[in-house]
Amino acid sequence: MAAATSSIAPPLSCPSKALRTSKATSLAFGFVSSTSKSLRSLTATVPGNGTGSSLSARMVASSAVRAPVSLDFETSVFKKEKVSLAGYDEYIVRGGRDLFKHLPDAFKGIKQIGVIGWGSQGPAQAQNLRDSLLEAKSDIVVKIGLRKGSKSFEEARAVGFTEESGTLGDIWETISGSDLVLLLISDAAQADNYEKIFSHMKPNSILGLSHGFLLGHLQSMGLDFPKNISVVAVCPKGMGPSVRRLYVQGKEINGAGINASFAVHQDVDGRAADVALGWSVALGSPFTFATTLEQEYKSDIFGERGILLGAVHGIVESLFRRYTENGMSEDLAYKNTVECITGTISRTISTQGMLAVYNSLSEEGKKDFETAYSASFYPCMEILYECYEDVAAGSEIRSVVLAGRRFYDKEGLPAFPMGKIDQTRMWKVGERVRKSRPAGDLGPLYPFTAGVYVALMMAQIEILRKKGHSYSEIINESVIESVDSLNPFMHARGVSFMVDNCSTTARLGSRKWAPRFDYNLTQQALVAVDSGAPINKDLISNFFADPVHGAIEVCAQLRPTVDISVPEDADFVRPELRQSS
Repeated sequence: MAAATSSIAPPLSCPSKALRTSKATSLAFGFVSSTSKSLRSLTATVPGNGTGSSLSARMVASSAVRAPVSLDFETSVFKKEKVSLAGYDEYIVRGGRDLFKHLPDAFKGIKQIGVIGWGSQGPAQAQNLRDSLLEAKSDIVVKIGLRKGSKSFEEARAVGFTEESGTLGDIWETISGSDLVLLLISDAAQADNYEKIFSHMKPNSILGLSHGFLLGHLQSMGLDFPKNISVVAVCPKGMGPSVRRLYVQGKEINGAGINASFAVHQDVDGRAADVALGWSVALGSPFTFATTLEQEYKSDIFGERGILLGAVHGIVESLFRRYTENGMSEDLAYKNTVECITGTISRTISTQGMLAVYNSLSEEGKKDFETAYSASFYPCMEILYECYEDVAAGSEIRSVVLAGRRFYDKEGLPAFPMGKIDQTRMWKVGERVRKSRPAGDLGPLYPFTAGVYVALMMAQIEILRKKGHSYSEIINESVIESVDSLNPFMHARGVSFMVDNCSTTARLGSRKWAPRFDYNLTQQALVAVDSGAPINKDLISNFFADPVHGAIEVCAQLRPTVDISVPEDADFVRPELRQSS
């Protein structure tokens, strides 16, 4: 539908008062057996004598790195804590079920929370909020709002939301009757329906987002949110099923859950920060860090196209093809690509950090790691750099909106919904491998794959760092969300399953950018390896000395002691996809 502008207020000229800004190809492989729950301080013997900036002579000098923006905030309900990450001070709020007693104070003045949508985040957030408020003995109603005739009504009823109890109803009635509206419909749907949504909101109510996409869409048209509502965000650093899975697992573990960022974009009455923090605590976030809505959508959309999904899809396709072409069996090639990344590598990074992956290797394995890392870093960074700038310029947001409209018949052309990717040879091999996989098997640690994956992770970290994102955002978006949320689900069901079933924006991004990573690795990195290009010693040296390792260690100390448990038959298919298939 065409977007009119009459009901949208002009852009605000001043930021929220709740936040204030201050600068502040070997076949040998090994296994990692450590199950430590906290990151250990690790050292590595640095090969060569390379020194230099945070990348190498090819990159700009370290003095040109933009200092990350650290957002301070005020809260009258929760305890704010200062942490130092890579020399920069940031502020967080730790979570925990012992804080649920403060939710009535955080949500003061709120009688109904409307959760709009039943996609990736909706089911998890609605259930977590309901359960947390019940534990807090609060009478705040959590109500689901859906389109009339939506097949998701049945899904919502199955987990206890009903029309009879006043906790399930029509989307527009729910918005009109809610003091806090959590808008969790797809990004494309938000872009097409924002005017009607705004017109149904009560004055002085609060709009809650779990993604900054809508702000980016409004900015692309020179618009902002209406002035008579507050706008906040709580953005879990994991997909909805992970948010719910860890919350349930952690009922006996205080604070178990998925980290979240929060932002206050607009605050009309001074309540916004406490409401957002209460929302995050109620979801079970172990710790919540501050960001801006703009920084969030840039890092999140970029991350989905990078290491969270698109880039992983691309590199495993590239490496599986290479390994099989060089004589490796299909089953072993799958284990040494997908299983290696989603299993052993992810668990090791989650509990011990990236350096532990390298230190777990034999001397020969370390050479293979260095070869792969050196050859892959810049080809990965090239695509990541382009991707970030496309997101920042609004190109990716526009692409998602237009793609959403192509899902339906339009202008005499047929509908083109996203097709499945799981019928090709690699993913059929994956089905076979998972069927015969022993319970609890995390797969091998294959040095070459490890080098490529860690190079990708470090390249993404460096792009976000150069663009001025906080270390909390960098680490959660590039490391924690990957190894603690998405990869465990991909280990259970396969990368292709995730590409076919996660959020619309992420699925679109993966399909668009995965081939770019595949081609760049194949055409640049692997060609360099085959031609005997020397290892970039400065690049390897900078990897070992990078301050991000210490920052990850601090974040790992805030990590709950429970690992996400995903059964092999884990069902996290979005309702509309399950119905259509």
